Parts: sequence; C-alpha cells; structure tokens
Amino acid sequence: MPKEELHRLQFKLLKTLVYRVYSFSPFYQSRMKEAGVHPDDINSLEDISKLPFMYKKDLRDNYPDGLIMCEQEELVRYHVSSGTTGKPTVVGYTGKDIYFWSESLARALTSAGVGRGDVMQVSYGYGLFTGGLGLHYGAERIGATVVPTSVGNTERQIELMQDLRVTAIACTPSYLLHMGEVAGKMGISIKNDTLLRKAIVGAEPWSEQMRTHIKEALGVDAYDIYGTSELSGPLFCECEQQQGFHIWGDLIYPEILDPDTGMPLPPGERGELVVTMLQKEGLPIIRYRTGDITAICEETCSCGRTHPRLERLSGRVDDMLIIRGINVFPSQIEHALLSIPDVVGEHFMIIVDRKGALDDLLVKVEIPHDAFSDKITDLMRVKGKVERTLRSALNVAVTVELVESGSLPRFEGKAKRVIDRRKM
Repeated sequence: MPKEELHRLQFKLLKTLVYRVYSFSPFYQSRMKEAGVHPDDINSLEDISKLPFMYKKDLRDNYPDGLIMCEQEELVRYHVSSGTTGKPTVVGYTGKDIYFWSESLARALTSAGVGRGDVMQVSYGYGLFTGGLGLHYGAERIGATVVPTSVGNTERQIELMQDLRVTAIACTPSYLLHMGEVAGKMGISIKNDTLLRKAIVGAEPWSEQMRTHIKEALGVDAYDIYGTSELSGPLFCECEQQQGFHIWGDLIYPEILDPDTGMPLPPGERGELVVTMLQKEGLPIIRYRTGDITAICEETCSCGRTHPRLERLSGRVDDMLIIRGINVFPSQIEHALLSIPDVVGEHFMIIVDRKGALDDLLVKVEIPHDAFSDKITDLMRVKGKVERTLRSALNVAVTVELVESGSLPRFEGKAKRVIDRRKM
C-alpha cells in the first residue's frame, strides 16, 4: 500500500478509536478531559500528540479489568503478565482481537521466510504468557505445522526436533543456546543433525553479535521478534533482510519520543517507542509508553514493504542501569563479550553494588573448562582484556570475574542476568 494511502487509513482508524474510548471508557474520558482534549480536536495524525499517555501503572491500578471496554460475554480469552515488579496486568481479548493478533504474527512469520511446508517448534511458554499461543496461532495461520513443546524438558525437545523434522523454532535466544549445549552433551549437532534453519527469538534483549554466534554455532538464521503483554504479546519481527522490525500500520501507530520530555523525535533519532493499537477492542491502547528504545527508519525496506520500520531495540528504559551517571544496557555488555574469543560471551551475570558513595559494576563471565588449567598469568591476561573491552564499550570501569564454563545459571524462559544490590 502506498504510504499516503496507509496514512489516510491510520487517521480514519485513529479518529474512530478516539470517539469510541471517549464515549464508552470512563478512564480515557477522564484522562482526555484532564488534558483538555476532545475527539473533535483530532483532525490529523499529527494531532495524536494532543492525547494523553498511557502507562503500565494504569493497567496495574485498574486491576483486574477496570480498563476492559466490553461485556464479559464478548471476551474469548484473558492473558496475564507475571507481575514480578508489581500487580500483574490483565488483558482481555475479543474474537476480533485474536483474529488481528494472529494476522499480525502470520505477516511477521511470512516476512521472515516461514510458511506452508515448514515445521515450527514453539518453545515459548503457553498459558497466561502470550508468547506460546501467539506464535502458535500465527504459524497455523500461514499453514505451517506446529510442534507446541512450550519450555523445559529440553532433551525431549531436541529428540522431537530431529524426529519431526523441525525447520523453524520460536523461543528466547538464551534458551536456543541452552538447547545447543544440551544437544552437544547428547552427541547431537543442531547444525549437522537437524533440519532447523530459522529461529524467531525474542522476549529478552540480544545483540547482532549474538545473531552471528547463533549462526556459527547452530547453523540457524535468527530473527528478532517484538511485542509486550499489554499490547497483545508478540506482534511483529524482522523480515529476511534483517534490517529492523516491520510494524503493520493498519494495526498499530508508532511514535518515537524523547523519554524525558515526551516530545516527538525525527526519523532516525533513537527514543522511546510509544504505541497506539488502532483496532483493539477488548482493551484499547492509546499512546502507551513501552519503555523500549528504538528509532523509525524513514526509507522503505529493500524487501518492498511500505509499513513503518523500527530499528532493533537498544534496550528498555526499565532495563537501563545508571552507573556513575553513565547509561548502561545489558545488551551492550553482551555485544562486547561476544567479540572476545577467550570467553564464553553468551553466558554472563551483571552484579551492581554500591561501595561507599560510588557504584560498582561486576561482570561474571564464563571461560572454557580447559582455561582454568592455564597459568595464572594467562587468566590475568584474559581478565585484563575483558575489563579493557568493557570499559571501552561502556565508558565506565568494570570489574570482571572469570568463572568456569557451565557454572552460571541457564534459563528456559527469559534470561535474568542483572542483580542490582543497590535496590535491596
């Protein structure tokens, strides 16, 4: 669709959405009156900036269903977040919501080159978590054969991967690498002994270095996928060009704002992603502040799709660590470690503490088993090299502790690599 036609469609959907929530949602009507804005004031896409923001706190404060905008009998499903940092968020879905969610993921998988004839193993969690069911419905929509393994029981998953001739998988990047390790212990090479060639990986930050590592170690092309439980779970991923996420403009309107001022930023400039769901019924979302840092790409992707395209995320505002006034993202540390051949860079742990008035950043990183038999001078050389690399990448001093390969935790779901003792 030409961009001009897409913009006209987006405005029509936005205008309808704003009138609907103002008329039927006490929450949105109250917020809009506080902001001094009426649906009649929205006369262009640019006027979306007049509308108030929505925050995760709003979903928690209205737990369980204060923001759901339809009757109980109109809902076909609930999904609930983990609530590990507070009250969980509850999202209700109508049949139309499920249809568009499946449509979004069908387009995403198609853009990544997955389709009819593929056997797709879904190794995200099923149930209240949105990842498993979202990818399951999207894969079925495009005619792929689904193997709904969920997470855990890794040896059995690897056996099924071989026996059922799996060609694509959806999971977290850390779990995919864990599968590779377990397969190796079983005497199986994912690269040489399976048909797996594509991986749709997300739910945690990962870097371009990780993409290269997955390709070299497992023989698998990794495609980043994006979504949040509040928006409907996973929604869109990279196409085969691997040059950013395609956001389906008839379903979502994205903005990139300065996270501190809330002012819009021009294309190409990185800021916070703010999302409006244009066709969501059960729980409408207008100008939701995701906390994710990215930029909008102005030029059309070489794949030919004209939908808005986002650069890969550099991290979440919530995940960002401030160390001695410097912003540090875990993905930066991963990227730096994977450039050092002496360490097992995909497995690390970040520990932040405060010593006196200063922040202290400790990174534990694995090295191969045989390295521990080397001379102490060799270990100190590696330690110094890692500390210099991280300091150069982060612009802040880092203490490195080398640990034996396999000694740090492995994760079947989202990797938890940060311990911030300043908050304890």
